Amino acid sequence: MLRGKGSPETILSDEDIIKIMAAGTPAEMYENKRVLVLTPDATRTCPLPMLVRAVNAVVGSTCHKLDFMVALGTHPVMSEKEILALYGIDPEDKSGFQKSSFVCHRWDLPETFHHLGVLNEDEVAAISGNLLKETVPVDINRRIFDYDLLLILGPVFPHEVVGFSGGAKYLFPGISGGEFLHFFHWLGAVITCSGIIGIKATPVREVIHAALKKIDVPIHCMSMVVNDDNRLCGLYVGDVIDSWSRAADLSADLRIITKQKPYKTVLGKSPEMYDEIWVAGKVMYKLEQVVADGGTLIIYGPHIRHVSKTWGRYIEKIGYHVADYFLAQMDRFKDIPRGVLAHSTHVRGTGAYANGIEKPRINVVLATSIPEKICRQINLGYMDPEKIRLEDYMNREDEGILFVDHAGEILYKLKD
Repeated sequence: MLRGKGSPETILSDEDIIKIMAAGTPAEMYENKRVLVLTPDATRTCPLPMLVRAVNAVVGSTCHKLDFMVALGTHPVMSEKEILALYGIDPEDKSGFQKSSFVCHRWDLPETFHHLGVLNEDEVAAISGNLLKETVPVDINRRIFDYDLLLILGPVFPHEVVGFSGGAKYLFPGISGGEFLHFFHWLGAVITCSGIIGIKATPVREVIHAALKKIDVPIHCMSMVVNDDNRLCGLYVGDVIDSWSRAADLSADLRIITKQKPYKTVLGKSPEMYDEIWVAGKVMYKLEQVVADGGTLIIYGPHIRHVSKTWGRYIEKIGYHVADYFLAQMDRFKDIPRGVLAHSTHVRGTGAYANGIEKPRINVVLATSIPEKICRQINLGYMDPEKIRLEDYMNREDEGILFVDHAGEILYKLKD
């Protein structure tokens, strides 16, 4: 049974959090059992150290083992020292966590994976509305089968690929294998970011839930929603889908802002946690819809020095393009992972491609520490961040200029 509470005005205390976790997680689920907790990495805002301590307080005393795994997807691999820092645990003093080990999903190692089965052509066609028709293998981190319970612990935000993050997304792509990951990211790209983000019922979410059914290890979920001060205003504990669904409803109320008109210029300031365009692209995803046709979206982040530490060689080869650019010539890009193609289209945004001419709807400009030569090479604009005065973009909405601080986690949409 689902337990939890939340509202845009609620602030949950440490005591509230432990009570909700305990009420929603019956002791028989974890007593004398091996438990694996799946958490986000540093690219998701939430008070993770507090939540890790709360899970340990509720589950750790009576379970047999309580391990933690960072559900990286394909983000850069983390060391144990980095994981402990993420969780707020002193590496020299792990008191209270004697039963625990701390690892991250090693998506980069073939031996990591266990084959769960496939989604067949008919399933894929039905879910995607015939946008795609193929058989897709579903693989997942084999370590989950060493445990009696999987516990998902993570926040829910509007998301460019699945509609809202969280829930089963900590399994797929959090700890899943490449081919399935690339497939559903490409499905999201074909539908387009603006056609998915901030929508709860999406074909990509349905694909993830279809894969979820193939896991026979018990799974429990603790879904949360945070406010602008990184404090919990909602926590829902129970079944994976029910928990995620309630959090997504609250996230829609709290993390979506509606504007009355589009802006000719939008500058989104990337937070420090986005240290490459692979994740700083979220600035574009969350702001694209309020940029006027022919307008400009600026991703501002002097701290950003890489396109992608993992996938940069592919992106620098193909550049950023609208979906139709790839769809018109898929054979040309058959050796590029489709998740990379999806990222490319999400950052470039909507637009058209016909007769060899590409027409993006808006201009996307990087004001980062990525050199101008690279920006031009990857088909994006360039501005020198040292020549930008942020105050020149502030408080000018009446002039068609929007400034958004800490961009990337709040979705901006137009009315109607």
